[in-house]
Amino acid sequence: MVNEILQFKNGNPVSSPEERIDLLPKTIWKNNKKCVALDIGCNAGNLTQSLHVFLKNNVSEDCSLLGVDIDPILIRRANEANTSDNVYFQCLDFMDQNNRETIIKNYLLLNNTDIFSVVFCFSTTMWIHLNNGDMGLKTFLKEAALISDMLIIEPQPWKCYKAAVKRLKKVFRFPLFSELKIRENVEDEIEKFLIDECNMVKIAVTNRTKWDRKIIFFEKLLVTSTLSAILCKKINFEVADSDS
Repeated sequence: MVNEILQFKNGNPVSSPEERIDLLPKTIWKNNKKCVALDIGCNAGNLTQSLHVFLKNNVSEDCSLLGVDIDPILIRRANEANTSDNVYFQCLDFMDQNNRETIIKNYLLLNNTDIFSVVFCFSTTMWIHLNNGDMGLKTFLKEAALISDMLIIEPQPWKCYKAAVKRLKKVFRFPLFSELKIRENVEDEIEKFLIDECNMVKIAVTNRTKWDRKIIFFEKLLVTSTLSAILCKKINFEVADSDS
């Protein structure tokens, strides 16, 4: 199945790496001493390499990036073409909990952190959704949000699902396709789930691209300084009240 999907993806290039890089804003990034990034569904690594250059130029010179993809053929190509000492590629089915936790944990430990500065997910959610159903999509989003300080996601709209299922029907049928409840509004549902269930806040979104997708930028929701002050004041008041 992976080879057939690979042929479908390669036969229908969505955009060049430069076109996506040009859409990334330069004002939303935190000034980290070190940037540790993850690219889920990295394909053959072309965009991953461009992302690394962008992060070095706009976030931190000290930048390490891991690209993962379910297809070993693509990962082999990515490694063969890799010339950077700070870009790494590994074959990983992100939905395989044991392998995911092992690879992600080891990489984070190697970089002396417990969370990625940014996780990228370009045009990958549809394949997760088709192969793992609605619950699988939600699990993927929750796990990606859990390990990221910032999550950048480019979900495919519903028309891409129909095109993929139609194109691949002679070689593979997606048995969960007919059971999907998240359909025409899939992009909105992904955004809503990340905000409502994953402690993320949307900080930016691009206009629809010429390939009819939008890139959405999320950041982990933290307690604001104002709220922190209110909470501290409340705690101090309660402590003082209990002493009286």
